[in-house]
Amino acid sequence: MNRRLFQAALAAAAAASLTTGGNALAQDVIRIGAPLALTGGLADEGKKQQVAYDMWLKRVNAAGGISVGGKKMKVELTTYDYQSDEKRAQQIAERLITQDKVDFLTAPFGSGHTKVVAGVAERYGVPVMASVASSESVFNQGYKYMFGTLAPNGGIVQNMASLFTKLIPGTKKIAILGREDVFPRAMATEMKKAAEAAGLEVVYSDFYPVGTLDHAAALLKIKSAAPQWIFITGYTQDLILARKQMADAKLSAPIITMITGPAYREFIDGLGKLADGVTSASWWHHSLTYKSDDVFGSTEAFYKEFVAREKKDPDYVHASAAAALVTLQKAIEKAGTTDRAKVRDALASIDILTFYGPVKFGANGMNQGRDLPIVQVQGGKVVPLFPVAIKAGTLAAMATR
Repeated sequence: MNRRLFQAALAAAAAASLTTGGNALAQDVIRIGAPLALTGGLADEGKKQQVAYDMWLKRVNAAGGISVGGKKMKVELTTYDYQSDEKRAQQIAERLITQDKVDFLTAPFGSGHTKVVAGVAERYGVPVMASVASSESVFNQGYKYMFGTLAPNGGIVQNMASLFTKLIPGTKKIAILGREDVFPRAMATEMKKAAEAAGLEVVYSDFYPVGTLDHAAALLKIKSAAPQWIFITGYTQDLILARKQMADAKLSAPIITMITGPAYREFIDGLGKLADGVTSASWWHHSLTYKSDDVFGSTEAFYKEFVAREKKDPDYVHASAAAALVTLQKAIEKAGTTDRAKVRDALASIDILTFYGPVKFGANGMNQGRDLPIVQVQGGKVVPLFPVAIKAGTLAAMATR
């Protein structure tokens, strides 16, 4: 797209952006900018963020807005579709700050796109809330204005290695296939380290380029290695494709893990019975029972409102996106001002319990580590296996051919 067409697209998007409180005086409005992937390869994920933001926005403004130094301020959310394109995400972040004059930003889906938007926000000293980035490499850039509601991803694979080898003692060999992208690569790399630390033999470890449509060569090598555990990372459509091609190749193993496919309803809908038995991990599950003093009040209240609105269960993307704005709200209220530097300092020291769970940021801006849910698709439903507090089933080994 040439520059003129891109600018026209931005102008059209601005006209259609989600805003509330447009008649309020400028000084009585808090403006939050949100680059979203509403089309392109990450559209499913970007639309989830949009739904969660809207849920939070409506609740906040229905209550009169955010309390800032003794007065209520309405919130406007300005969104643009960056079409799942990293360069456009960067350009839109720049526009939101310099032209739309937003006070704060949210980051797009995924660690890679979060990183580029956070770089822009850092230059201007604008706090940016990252709701779907868990790769520590993104947070270890020395940024002072980026904060993420997901916990680090390293703990997930360590818990998986411990749990799975305990429940299926014959697990000796693992094959790892990862998408060549920031988050999937990080998860595959962490899994390799965790597997070796657990005494597993890594019989295959490789990456596939973004956009790969044929995994036949990799799957053939994995099949010949006869692992008891197959671990694949990527985004939803990648994983659906890989699972179908595994079935075509008659490739199976007692444990098949896909990060983070089964956490999403569209993964199960896209695969039907092929989804059954696939394990994964999540950063949140609706069976949690947190109670809080935020605009949702509890995990249960968030869940019920979401189901009434969307007619399906929410996943961790929805919850983390809403929690990011809940946390920003709490920081603004704590600071008693919309001054960016003071809100940034309030975020750095925040320690709260939300409907989503605890939020307390480390020195790098990442949420604290905790035991994150490990799940398996059983009978077309996502069943938590871990931690014990939300356990609803036990690991079922996949049938092998």
